[in-house]
Amino acid sequence: MYFKKLVFTFLLFASFLLNAQQKVVKTQEEWKKILTPNQYYILREKGTERATTGRYDQHFKKGIYQCAGCKTVLFSSIDKYDAHCGWPSFDRSLKGSIEEREDNRYGWKRTEVICSTCEGHLGHVFNDGPKNTTGKRYCINSAALEFEKKE
Repeated sequence: MYFKKLVFTFLLFASFLLNAQQKVVKTQEEWKKILTPNQYYILREKGTERATTGRYDQHFKKGIYQCAGCKTVLFSSIDKYDAHCGWPSFDRSLKGSIEEREDNRYGWKRTEVICSTCEGHLGHVFNDGPKNTTGKRYCINSAALEFEKKE
């Protein structure tokens, strides 16, 4: 079991290195051509999907989660857990894959998370995650993600 986890972690890290990208900059029209309307709303307009409606909320297969806009590897299934909040939740991101920004849009302070490659809005991070790991809950919109299965 330990060996399988070690190999999976190595493959995940190798995948991250291979997918490391320079900044992706596109016009609004270019984004609209490659994203679905819902992906555009989430990633480019900082939207939020309704709780429990996203395809990855109760998705627990082994693999990696990439940015739907630029394919940067963001999260591993190893770090995904069921927070019972209605959105996919992770206790950590892959190093260097996201940036955090202060978000005061609705009158209270939150921390927004964006893709470090294309600056697409992913969701928010909160300090109410599993205490036995990082204590973080990266609450991410499914529409901002694409999943790639890994064995």
